[in-house]
Amino acid sequence: MNKKTIAVLFGGHSPEYEVSLKSAFAVMSNMNRERYEIIPVGITRDGRWMRYSGDYESIKNDTWHEKEEKCVPACISPDREVHGLVEFFGDVVSKVRIDMVFPVLHGSLGEDGTVQGLAELAGIPVIGCGTLSSALCMDKELADRIVESVGVETPGFITARKGEPVEKAVKAAEKLAYPLYVKPVRAGSSFGISRIEGPEEMEKALEKAFEHDSRAIIEENVEGAEVGCSIIGNHRLIMGRADEIELDNVLFDYNEKYTQKHTTIHMPARVDSETEKRILETAEKIYRALDCSGFARVDMFLTPEGRILFNEVNTIPGLTELSRYPRMLEGKGISFERMLELMVEAGEENEKEK
Repeated sequence: MNKKTIAVLFGGHSPEYEVSLKSAFAVMSNMNRERYEIIPVGITRDGRWMRYSGDYESIKNDTWHEKEEKCVPACISPDREVHGLVEFFGDVVSKVRIDMVFPVLHGSLGEDGTVQGLAELAGIPVIGCGTLSSALCMDKELADRIVESVGVETPGFITARKGEPVEKAVKAAEKLAYPLYVKPVRAGSSFGISRIEGPEEMEKALEKAFEHDSRAIIEENVEGAEVGCSIIGNHRLIMGRADEIELDNVLFDYNEKYTQKHTTIHMPARVDSETEKRILETAEKIYRALDCSGFARVDMFLTPEGRILFNEVNTIPGLTELSRYPRMLEGKGISFERMLELMVEAGEENEKEK
């Protein structure tokens, strides 16, 4: 069997750098070495690209970049003839051909279509969503509008732009019911999010959101639970069990998402079979509307009355062994190693169809 050479990208110039390290450690530790040749490519916090040849534990502990002898400056060449990495050994340049790119990068400058665009420009197949869907899913406003257009309900929302008078957002929000959530339009893992109880809190919340983006989305609160669905595939989809996030009256921001001090995640979700079926069907509708491919996690709200509303799509969800995404697939009997094989196969299938 000819091994596929896969460049796994980790780290990134993103607030979610540390989460990426943990996801990449789990991914590379569980990939089948008989089928895949792994080339780790780390991106430092300040945006420097390095081919890394050291142990994976140092990636998990964020000491990988301290091992200078294990790090070689490198980048993906946009030249299709190269079809891979260019490494820089002082004045000497070396080329390394790769078969696929697996971006294990969370948030901005990794999950938003930037890296996917580079790989597609280079003619290298991407494991996961492509440029367009990655960009759309990162943009909460555009994603909401597209999902609404196919008949999936979203929370009531308005948007605000940096530099506009706060009064404009306060006036527009009069058509919404407080409490409201103020979020950056393009930021992952709930960075810059605030819950506000009245218009007097709008200015401070917008300032916080604008630290991460030039646009903010202001959404109505949805009573109920957050539910999710893991999906792998292109035309034929493999779907995990639905899960459910139970919050103890706290804001599900970045810290709570990764510490879960006040959160219980139920897998499978505490719903009957008919409701779970509707959750999965809605997730598939959202996945297809946003042109997703490869894999993604679709998050929704489930109200006490049984309504299902769109929340967001994570095109590169957390991929540690304890993350929601693999746990939902494990509920369908799919192991972590098999999950990764299915992701690669979906990337190969997607490339053949271009």
